[in-house]
Amino acid sequence: MRESAAERHDRLLGLVRDQGSARVSHLASQLGVSPVTVRRDVEELAARGLLDRVHGSVSWPQDATPVAGPGAAGSGRILGMLAPSATYYFAEVIRGAHEAAARAGARLVLRISDYRPREDHARTRGLLAAGAEGLLVAPGWKHPGDPSAFGDWIGSLPVPTVLLERRPTAGSPLDGLDRVCSDHAHGVLLAVRHLVGLGHGAPLLMARADSPTALAVRSGYTEALAVLGLRPPGEVIGSVPADRAPEAFEDAVQALREAVAEGAATAALIHNDVDAIQVVQRLAELGVRVPEDLALIAYDDEVAALADTPLTAVAPPKHEVGRHATELLVERLGQGSGAPRRHLTLLPQLRVRDSCGALRP
Repeated sequence: MRESAAERHDRLLGLVRDQGSARVSHLASQLGVSPVTVRRDVEELAARGLLDRVHGSVSWPQDATPVAGPGAAGSGRILGMLAPSATYYFAEVIRGAHEAAARAGARLVLRISDYRPREDHARTRGLLAAGAEGLLVAPGWKHPGDPSAFGDWIGSLPVPTVLLERRPTAGSPLDGLDRVCSDHAHGVLLAVRHLVGLGHGAPLLMARADSPTALAVRSGYTEALAVLGLRPPGEVIGSVPADRAPEAFEDAVQALREAVAEGAATAALIHNDVDAIQVVQRLAELGVRVPEDLALIAYDDEVAALADTPLTAVAPPKHEVGRHATELLVERLGQGSGAPRRHLTLLPQLRVRDSCGALRP
């Protein structure tokens, strides 16, 4: 299977993180790709603040000068962060955590699991070995059974721990941990309510099923229709990456095109941005125009604004999730274990652009 750009980015970040700094030519050799590809990847990662570039070399970014004064709660502390990826959605979460740690005078150490939940425990042990006094943990769960199969170890960690963008099973031991999450159900409700307000019936949902966000979007869709008293216009269309499963992607686009042609739906919500952009491109080739024939909203708002027809999108507060989780962890380290645990839920925003038709006469 061909490696995706996101997977290559994570490998690149891992090499730079382990080496401290490296030349682009050396990274190209290690990654098995051309120097041109590495330079393009480095430019993108540097623009996100995940790498520093200097004269043909790249280095792991240094923490900004701490704002906190001497004796602050986080001063001199090492915070560990386990994330499933350092690109796309979690790049902004990491940025928020990194900036908050720097403001608190703490150092953030990052490890990536590549959405391999079996490796989460070992990578977290590595963070503890590196001196982490507190942990921000976003396990690499992908499927509904992963929390129970690969999550028990989190409850026995020896340092204060805050879960990021993960909701364990209600009543489970992990449900008693501090956590900071986006309310994806609220985000879906914003999208559905907006489309209905524009005069459409219930929108079709095209969504992935390979991440906690995707599963939350699917369940939020059912809840949103129930809240608004709507019936789904058809079954949820399973979305897959076009580069990994082109035939399945084409089947999904054809299912959406048929729903539009038959008048079953005039609006759709698509998770995620990349899939939505590719769907719009393919629909145009099939004669379906956005927003004239189909009003469309994407979920994630990572690259939605860059589409030929800028996509209206639900934007989870990714940066704020990282920031608030880090601030909560620093506060927890200062208070000790006796303080009440907290579940902080942050609300997504709807960013209206062209694809839903709201900005057109």
